[in-house]
Amino acid sequence: MEQKFEVVPKAELRLEGRKVVRTPVANDWGLRLQWVVTRDGKVIAMPNARLGDTLEHPDKTPGKYEVVLQMWKYVNYKKNADGEFTDSKFIDISNKVAYTI
Repeated sequence: MEQKFEVVPKAELRLEGRKVVRTPVANDWGLRLQWVVTRDGKVIAMPNARLGDTLEHPDKTPGKYEVVLQMWKYVNYKKNADGEFTDSKFIDISNKVAYTI
């Protein structure tokens, strides 16, 4: 059975204090779903988002934090010389939310 990527999955994120809440994913492909947490532009965490619909990152280091929801988009197993996928990748499927500590 071939995977179809005609409609991109979509979810909305909102902040409740430092807790991020997501809506159910519309058009879910069923592939890896992850939160991506950045601090001052650098990725600091990528926890599995299939485990629940909220994320409260425990880090209290001062900085500007952003959170987005991503899903794996599988195209094929083609990799470059460094072993990184060249066609398959994670794509953003939500808005970004930001907060500052």
